[in-house]
Amino acid sequence: MIIDQPSSAPTDDLDHDRLGRLVASAFGDDDGRGAAPELAETLALAVVHHDRIVAERYAPGIDADSTLLSWSMAKSITHALVGVLVGEGRLDPSAPAPVPEWADPADPPHHITLDQLLAMTPGLEFVEDYVDDTVSHCLDMLFGTGAADMGAYAASLPLVAEPGTRLNYSSGTTNIVSRIVADVVGHGPAYADWIRAVLFDPIGMSSAVARFDGAGVFVGSSYVDATARDFARFGLLYLHDGVVDGRRLLPDGWVSHGTTLRTRDDDGKGYGSHWWVWDDPAGSFCAQGYDTQRILAVPDRDLVVVRLGRTPSAAGAAVDAWLREIVACARP
Repeated sequence: MIIDQPSSAPTDDLDHDRLGRLVASAFGDDDGRGAAPELAETLALAVVHHDRIVAERYAPGIDADSTLLSWSMAKSITHALVGVLVGEGRLDPSAPAPVPEWADPADPPHHITLDQLLAMTPGLEFVEDYVDDTVSHCLDMLFGTGAADMGAYAASLPLVAEPGTRLNYSSGTTNIVSRIVADVVGHGPAYADWIRAVLFDPIGMSSAVARFDGAGVFVGSSYVDATARDFARFGLLYLHDGVVDGRRLLPDGWVSHGTTLRTRDDDGKGYGSHWWVWDDPAGSFCAQGYDTQRILAVPDRDLVVVRLGRTPSAAGAAVDAWLREIVACARP
């Protein structure tokens, strides 16, 4: 896996002029004047084509060495960590998830599988709201009563739908998954060291730092800090089917497991397993996070685009339309 210094060398399959105009529309001049208002605040952008950076820009006060928060892009990183254990035969996605709170076969959640957790279809109650703390399980888990043990908090919530029948996008579900991983590899420093050994170091994510809850479990729903380039390196891992520098890190078929359309949310957006699936002929799939963080991988164009910023979710459609224009700069 190679991400060289930015290159503007012309190629037959990339429109550099159009790409330059799109980058400028997000950042404006050096003081931010002239930026497209509908994109709100873009902090970092890295466009990688054929494994080389072809466009890169940062907001004032931020540079290539600045680490920024993933928010829910971390969910896709959690999918990769599960894949490592699946490849080693240490986890079985089709088996009932090994969750202590569900150990009794008489309990309704007992038969929820790890695969259903990854697909966000376990049937558990969870309100994914980022504003209203009177209804939000997400805010209570991340910042309130659940912060000491986020996986336990989410696992204690009741079953409200038949597992496997309904998409309910849930940060709690991911933290149940992350606690399952911790129970296999160890909590606290053991988990942190394992993440670095099996994922961050092999793909060159040297800046990446995973954050943990009070129980020593990676907050796999929300908390990885890394540079734009390192988030791009993660995108390249999935673009290249889980292989880096000729070495297979993720088992054969695991990338497809995450990026194959399985369900749709109430707005019609496609979801796989801890990855969003875009409806386009290029086969695009995306790790997405609060404030419109994006790692967009486009197999048909050999392209990864990382966009980090502060854009309210309501304006996310404008950012995604802009990203589609960037994709159009690369020919199949």
